[in-house]
Amino acid sequence: MNTLLRIEKGDAAPEELAALTAILLARAAAVAQPRPVPHPRAGWRRLERTPGFRTAHSWQG
Repeated sequence: MNTLLRIEKGDAAPEELAALTAILLARAAAVAQPRPVPHPRAGWRRLERTPGFRTAHSWQG
C-alpha cells in the first residue's frame, strides 16, 4: 500500500485528518509567484569600477 501520509504517533480523528488534507490541498493548488528576472550585467567589465571621466583619446570610449 502506497500511502501519502502516515500518522507516526497517536491516533488522529477523522476531523483532524480532513483539516490536514484541506491545508495540504490548498497549498498544492496555490499559484506560485513568478521569480523576478535578474538585471543583465556586462560580463567583460565592471561598470562600477570604471572612473567617471575618460579623456577624448581614450580607447575605452
